[in-house]
Amino acid sequence: MINLPKTQFNTSSESPASVPADWLIVGVWADQPYSGPAGDVLEKLRERGDFGAKPLELVPVLNPIGIAAKRLLFVGLGTRAQAKRAALHDAAAAAARHVTAKKVGTVAFAVPGPEFTLAVGVGLAQGVQGPGIRKSAPTRFAPESLLLVGGNGADMPRVRAESRALWLSRELVNLPPRELYPETFATVAADAGRATGFDVEVWDESRLAAERMGSLLGVAQGSSRPARLAILRYAGAPGKPVLGLVGKGVTFDSGGLSLKPTDGMVDMKCDMAGAAAVLAGVQAIAELKLPVNVVGVLALVENMLSGTAMKLGDVLTARNGKTIEVLNTDAEGRLILADALCFASEQTKFLVDFATLTGACMVALGTETSGLMTNNDGWGDQILAAVSRAGERAWKLPMDSSYDGLIKSKVADMRNTGGGRWAGAIAGGKFLEQFVADAKWVHLDIAGPSFAEGDSATFDAGGTGCMVRAIVEMARGFEGTALV
Repeated sequence: MINLPKTQFNTSSESPASVPADWLIVGVWADQPYSGPAGDVLEKLRERGDFGAKPLELVPVLNPIGIAAKRLLFVGLGTRAQAKRAALHDAAAAAARHVTAKKVGTVAFAVPGPEFTLAVGVGLAQGVQGPGIRKSAPTRFAPESLLLVGGNGADMPRVRAESRALWLSRELVNLPPRELYPETFATVAADAGRATGFDVEVWDESRLAAERMGSLLGVAQGSSRPARLAILRYAGAPGKPVLGLVGKGVTFDSGGLSLKPTDGMVDMKCDMAGAAAVLAGVQAIAELKLPVNVVGVLALVENMLSGTAMKLGDVLTARNGKTIEVLNTDAEGRLILADALCFASEQTKFLVDFATLTGACMVALGTETSGLMTNNDGWGDQILAAVSRAGERAWKLPMDSSYDGLIKSKVADMRNTGGGRWAGAIAGGKFLEQFVADAKWVHLDIAGPSFAEGDSATFDAGGTGCMVRAIVEMARGFEGTALV
């Protein structure tokens, strides 16, 4: 079911001009002199105004003279002062998308400095993977080899681990829902654990009932596909604090009885992107053998409508005993996360959840930035810094007590909607806050950046692998004891 690129990653200390490859990609700074391959060609392009090295600007040279590569691609990097991980990652991704529209063997990238090895390597990995593997005529061809010329060899294990994790996350999001459902998702998780060295425990519906996960089971009861909870455990620092990662895994969201229209339902195979990010992130952490302890919790359901589906006005009881009035069955993600967060808060006091939770967050922040909500500013700032280091984007939203009334119910402890048009993303966060006990907790609403509806310079349409890189950074920076 899982079909990932077989591309190999390597470094080379040769001069870029002498590297044999189908394509040689060269990054050019907009404000720096250039002394790389085909410098005379680049000078003419600049003189004619055909290339200014603006970010993501691409100019191919199909018959380069004086270099071993068959073709050359200049990619703009923008100004050197703006050279953060995100800029180099995106430049590499855009270049890779350009050169892999046809079958190629080796793609080489002249890394502009060894400190950019990680950004370039994972960016290339992003650009070589497309969602069209089920087409009779593929539109994206992952190369046999990606060669980082001048790259830092010490960074390559991380390049490989993050690239494979990114591929896994995107593949899961892109899989058709008839192939990926709670049981098969749990199987993929178990396979990943065996392959890379973390433990996976899967709870079936009878165990979920015994564990008092009534909110999660309420969402699942309309589907013929039974719910699952997958618990991932990686122990890289025995005796030290544990980082808890929780992922929303609605493998298909019809909206339930609050049925989505076709336009709103067509991409709802992506409603498990949070769970995909957690699984892929834990896989990378385990592959890198990072000295950290992690527990990942994947809440896996289908939200379907049938004669057994939960109804508006139903009241569900979550694991912690709190009752929830269901006023919209399409606000289901928070219902499954309620039980998952309850369980995770029993394992650790440091939690981050990832969820394609609300369209309201996209209205507020657009499609490239996640919303971050927290009950602890210090923990929230630490997670926000990790997201930024990874070259991803999030923005902190308020969570003060003035928003508590958004989820007030007349018949239960809370309701599962905000009750109106305003502060919908925050209402989702305030709901989840009821289930983390005394844990320090961050909620990342990734509804916007987790799925690309169309092609862009850096992405093929489909899953993006949002927050996989950030999870690795969270794990690398996690010490726990500093926040106790």
